[in-house]
Parts: sequence; C-alpha cells; structure tokens
Amino acid sequence: MKITYLGHASLSIAVGGLHIIVDPYITANELATDINIDELDADYILLTHAHADHVLDVEAIAKRTGATIVSNAEIADYYEKKGFKSHGMNYGGIWEFDFGKVKYVVAHHSSAFPDGTYGGNPGGFVIESQHKNIYIAGDTSLTFDMQLIPMRTKLDLAIFPIGSNYTMGVEDAITASDFVECDKILGYHYDTFGYIKIDHEDAKRKFYEAGKDLMLLPIGDSIDL
Repeated sequence: MKITYLGHASLSIAVGGLHIIVDPYITANELATDINIDELDADYILLTHAHADHVLDVEAIAKRTGATIVSNAEIADYYEKKGFKSHGMNYGGIWEFDFGKVKYVVAHHSSAFPDGTYGGNPGGFVIESQHKNIYIAGDTSLTFDMQLIPMRTKLDLAIFPIGSNYTMGVEDAITASDFVECDKILGYHYDTFGYIKIDHEDAKRKFYEAGKDLMLLPIGDSIDL
C-alpha cells in the first residue's frame, strides 16, 4: 500500500493495482500547486463529508476517470443524481470492494455541500486490505467511538486531523492514537488556512514524548506500508 499526501486532507492510495483518492481539495489549495489533478489515477474516490475543502475536485476527477464515489448515503445520492457512479454507506456498515474491506465509522463534525445541500453524517473510513489496515479519521473531534476500532481491526496506520479549530488538534490526536491502539500516525488537515497552521517540530516532539511517530509529509511525498 502506497499513500501519497496531496495536501490538506487529500490523499492518494495505491493498493492491489487500484487507485483511491480521498477528499480531493487540490486546485484551490495554494500549497498544492505542484499537484495536477489531470495526472491522478482514480478507481474510487472516498469522501468523509461534503464541505468544499473535501469535495472541490470530485467531479473533475470522477468525470475523467470514471471513478466510483464512496461516501455516506446522502453524498452518494447527490453525485448519483449528477450522473456519477457512487456507493452509499452509513455508520457501522462494511462493504468488500476489490481493493479490500471498507467500514464507515463515526466522525463528529458537520457536513453540507457548498450549494447548501445537506451532506449527511460526516464519517471516517477503516480500510482493511490484503496486507495492511488503515484508519482515515476525516474531520472529527476526539471521540470515544474510536475505541471500538481496535476491537475489530489491528491498524498499521492512523490518519488524523491535527490542525485544531475545526477538528481535533495535536494533543487530542495523541489521545486518539491511544484509543485506536496505533502509534504510527500520519497527520493531515493542517497549515492550509490561518486557523489551522501548526508548529511542526512541536507537534512531532509531543508525539515523540508520548512514544509515538507523527509523520508530516511534504505535499506530493509518499509512504509505503
């Protein structure tokens, strides 16, 4: 499994010969000018919720690639009515795709499209592939629901928002890593806007002192699991 950071809360995941894009917000992100959405491969697009900074480039990517959009039922229906392929889910549900099993899990946030359409319940994804398991938390506060995840799935990586203000910050993300029983963390949803800028070295130090590894990837860089 190869995970590439595309800036903000956007990710590209290559697994089993397939490509997944998560929450594509790229063309309006001034920090991600080196990422060209026309060069991104996508068999699936996973959306945690409907806010503009998570869905901006969905339609452009899906139209070019024919990708299936996976999200909550309301978001899936929204795009299906626009003519896109979609797969709707809801909390606790699991579906086995050709790249692995996906479980849609609780996130505490809000969700509405830029045009005001209701965006359903925001969520996160637990992905169980053939060899590695990851948790993409989405935009969320710290929640006790995270403690349910390791009861089913042993994680190899947890991907947490750490910018605070709109989501949990560094300290709560450390607690979240305890809840999900995973000490390897990829941080996202930070630095894009003034309210979510962080001190990188301070964040890494706090995770290190807690016995954990926080990765803050430069945009366009990848990790292999």
